[in-house]
Amino acid sequence: MSYKVVIIGGGPGGYVAAIRAAQMGARVALVEKDEVGGTCLNWGCIPTKALVAGAETLHKIRRAEEFGIRVGEVSIDYARLVERKDTVVNKLVSGVHYLLKKNKVEFIRGTAKLAGPGKVVVSLQDGGTAELAAENIILATGTRPALIDAFGYDGERVITSNEALSLKEIPDALLIIGGGVVGCEFACIFAEMGCRVTIAEAMPSILPLIERDASRQMQTLLKRKGINIKTKVKIEKVEKSGDKVTAILEGGDTIEADKILISIGRVMNTSGLGLEEAGVRLGQRGEVLVDEHLATGVPGIYAIGDITGKIQLAHVASAQALVAVDNIMGQPRQMNYDVVPNCIFTMPEVAGVGLTTQQCEEKGIKPRVGKFPFMASGKAAAMGETDGFVKILADPATDKVLGVHIVGPHATDLIAEAALAMELGATVEQMTQVIHAHPTLAESILEAAEAVHGRAIHI
Repeated sequence: MSYKVVIIGGGPGGYVAAIRAAQMGARVALVEKDEVGGTCLNWGCIPTKALVAGAETLHKIRRAEEFGIRVGEVSIDYARLVERKDTVVNKLVSGVHYLLKKNKVEFIRGTAKLAGPGKVVVSLQDGGTAELAAENIILATGTRPALIDAFGYDGERVITSNEALSLKEIPDALLIIGGGVVGCEFACIFAEMGCRVTIAEAMPSILPLIERDASRQMQTLLKRKGINIKTKVKIEKVEKSGDKVTAILEGGDTIEADKILISIGRVMNTSGLGLEEAGVRLGQRGEVLVDEHLATGVPGIYAIGDITGKIQLAHVASAQALVAVDNIMGQPRQMNYDVVPNCIFTMPEVAGVGLTTQQCEEKGIKPRVGKFPFMASGKAAAMGETDGFVKILADPATDKVLGVHIVGPHATDLIAEAALAMELGATVEQMTQVIHAHPTLAESILEAAEAVHGRAIHI
């Protein structure tokens, strides 16, 4: 079986690459050992957002009397919530299979390994092997949750995000090790459901990689939700006794919970692929080293997605997929990581694009800053969602937008305007010249832009 492109891994990088290559006339095979959609669709982005939707609905019902609506006692059927999550995921997975079939991509379920130049051997899930001849190979095998032996992962009481998505009931007390994006999203979900949640983070703050003001604001807002946040703590080991698990902290303090969720990052899925034998070079973190064209240095072998160690986001994997395929199909172009929106589906949401204040400081830039609180937004007030802000960082010399950061309602949707402005090289002045509809949350971006020049109207 001979193909123009063979893709190993069917996540948001792999299946997008397969469809685009097929659209451009290539004969394509996509090999996946689990299910199409990868971590994002099956164990990450989509299932967590389905649970977030349930938590947000519950939150709104509990606040109903503020809006003059009386409701009776509210109860949670968590098993039904998980069932709905599974229905959403299964529908989208079926949709991806339909798209692959429509575009005449050959889908092969099994575990792939490089077996010499232009050759991929697949151990088929239903038994036997298949040998695929490929002019080009795209590696898109993604990542898996990182684990530390001392934490005693067992998939039942000490779990990762994978198992957290399949719980049938809400634990009374949950300890989340790691205050990054995944940890904070799960903290919001379970805290809203009535679980006593503690976040243990080794860094001085939760969400340490995002805009400083956003991190501080979220720490305050999560504490207001009753989430116990412990920063600058190190967990030495985890002990299990009966139905409880106890985390032993450096210094002797302890945290007891019904379950512990490990959320400390992810590990590259590069082992067992035959990369070393094929001459594909790996970096210090186990990432596949690629150039701006997503080429590995071995002729005909490309890599996309989390395993490249660039930015571990589904939409980056999809963007890399399109660049890699263009290069394979004789339309050279380079991957640009300057404008990548980052979205966090906490309650409220957080989103950012471009440089943070910390990164500006590292680069020796003193940006002009405009900030507008949702408390001053008419639409946010009408919605009853006034926590948060929009913050814009601008180059003092050129007035170009350096970064935009949002905490608040629909932040993950609003950030698209900022990303478009940055991609087009817009100045803050040009952003202010765009008429924004009233009353909308998007007006807060306009006001923040005006605030850069001290001209905001509503604050």
